[in-house]
Amino acid sequence: MSFRTRRVMFMTPFYMLFEFFLLKYTFAVLGNVNDVYIILLTVVIGLLHVVPMFLEAEKSTKLGRLCQTVDGVWMWASVMFLIDILIIYLIGAFVQLPFWIRVILLAIVPILGIYNYYKAHKLVVNEKTILLENLPCEISIAHLSDVHFGSVRHKEIIRKVVDKLKELEGICEIAIISGDLADGSSVVEEDDFLEFKKVNMPILFTPGNHDFYPGIENVFKACKKAGIIVLDNESFEFECLNIFGLTFSFEDRDVPKIDDSLIREGFVNIINYHVPYYFDEFSKIGFDIQLSGHTHGGQFYPAINFANRMFEYNMGLFKNDLGKYIHVTTGVGSMDTPMRWGTDSEIVVLKLKDNNKL
Repeated sequence: MSFRTRRVMFMTPFYMLFEFFLLKYTFAVLGNVNDVYIILLTVVIGLLHVVPMFLEAEKSTKLGRLCQTVDGVWMWASVMFLIDILIIYLIGAFVQLPFWIRVILLAIVPILGIYNYYKAHKLVVNEKTILLENLPCEISIAHLSDVHFGSVRHKEIIRKVVDKLKELEGICEIAIISGDLADGSSVVEEDDFLEFKKVNMPILFTPGNHDFYPGIENVFKACKKAGIIVLDNESFEFECLNIFGLTFSFEDRDVPKIDDSLIREGFVNIINYHVPYYFDEFSKIGFDIQLSGHTHGGQFYPAINFANRMFEYNMGLFKNDLGKYIHVTTGVGSMDTPMRWGTDSEIVVLKLKDNNKL
């Protein structure tokens, strides 16, 4: 049983308890419903949350993916309905809200849902410029992360990424994926990433935490068959770039020694690390740029505010006093729920420019 499966199994009873009270108070806003019906609906939600996960682990199917998607959308809706209900009850403590106003307040959730779903599926290209001193060569990198290939976003998201990368072939010389190419919600088969073969530029990938959930060897096999260069605690030189891929340390995996022996003179030294941690340490060692993801930028409100407090570098491009950079992309896919609000599903073109030539 994978880490993700154990986590879902542990949380499901609490999730069902939350759903029972959420449904009870939501229906109470519109008119009371017998608890028996609420219990039955809660059981259905719990089964929808668990059963497809086991089915998708063996063989991904359209039905399994549909169930996982419905479950993901409902999880998002549950958070929104919770906020909605709290607002309704808070206002109701002071004034009597007419029935039609309560209906309108609840209707905001599905309306927002349509926008959130659209936002999560619209992949955009953003551009940022990195200014470096005495740059050996000017080069552009397509930086992406958190594709989250799985049940909720399956081969369609791979095709969408490939289409965008093909559009960037005349702009970028190389693409770098900062982890979580897969998310573990479905099995990864050897041919699942073959679309990447259509991209006419090197694609580098370093694993994140989710890549271990479907079995890291399965992800590696699919990458290698698709021509993706896997940097599993390894370095790769391309033109004036020296790129070290630091794999997310998962379970009993050893963390390699990170020191100045990884730095190459005359190169732009890049560390590709899924989580936006240790930026100051990596900068002092001599890495010019850190490429990360993981945060999804919070993905949607109100999680964005939580992510801003949890991560010092939540999303965007940052420069420290040493003149070093960290770029944290909001990612391509979405975790568990196919919804975004306030963040882009993005590929970022990082244009490396010589500061002395401007």
